[in-house]
Amino acid sequence: MENNQSLYLNDSDVKIPSSDNSSNYMGFLSSEIGHPSQSNCLFHVIPAGYEKSVSYGSGTQSGPQAIIEASQQLEMFDGHSIPADHGIYTHPPLIFNDNDEVNILLIEKTVSSVLNKQKKPVLLGGEHTVSVGAFQALSKRNENIGIVQFDAHADLRDSFKGNNLSHACVMKRAIDLGFPVAQFGVRSLSYEEHIFRKNKKIFHVDAVSLAKMTNINQSLPDNFPEMIYITFDLDCLDPSVISSTGTPVPGGLTWYQAIALLNSIAKGKIIIGFDVVELAPIAGHHASDFAAASLVYTMMGITI
Repeated sequence: MENNQSLYLNDSDVKIPSSDNSSNYMGFLSSEIGHPSQSNCLFHVIPAGYEKSVSYGSGTQSGPQAIIEASQQLEMFDGHSIPADHGIYTHPPLIFNDNDEVNILLIEKTVSSVLNKQKKPVLLGGEHTVSVGAFQALSKRNENIGIVQFDAHADLRDSFKGNNLSHACVMKRAIDLGFPVAQFGVRSLSYEEHIFRKNKKIFHVDAVSLAKMTNINQSLPDNFPEMIYITFDLDCLDPSVISSTGTPVPGGLTWYQAIALLNSIAKGKIIIGFDVVELAPIAGHHASDFAAASLVYTMMGITI
């Protein structure tokens, strides 16, 4: 990476919550697998219900818990494999305060702790800003890593409403850290973002192009890193698939388009971790929560 430093603070005063009492809280798929030891688990789920900069609908702070609760209804067999056989450990929910930079640093340190154990972080948001913490953790590894973004929005603004840690700036922060970026499913961006993306030659396959494909067999550019991290904003999916999100945009990917695309870009790549963000649960509307949990579990299977 061009910049392997945290964007904001030193991390000496940021402490990761203890993970010793996992049986005291619900874990992803714990109805089936109980509370396995973290040392035996490939997948480390990190609930990060951070919500500070939402600009339309709210409620993403409840997203991780809704995904974890919905996961109790999943089948362990995902149709192709049993990802749970590789072990799923759920960390205690991260607790945030009023200092945005400290909050992002807490996410960074938690993700780093997982990567340092050679495990796969599965970060559950919260608003998309949580991904910045993961990007900072990845940037410190001095490895050639690419960021693959699934999103309705480009998220390339340098700041939004005076905030450079806004959910609308996430991928600009990734580029500032030196990551190559590939975007899939975008269908809403400002003119300035359009020009920035064009000038920086950011690889992208927007939703309108994907909608025209009868057979999705999309690969990443030849020079894209072998190791990739996937950030999946649920508004990438069409609202008919997931409507409980803060900024729904019509014309998104269908379920099978998204899964086909994930499988296609994963060929020949090493997925070192991923996040799923921007679920804003609606009381009594279980379909979106369950779809989000299904996506997380399916993505686990794709990374194996």
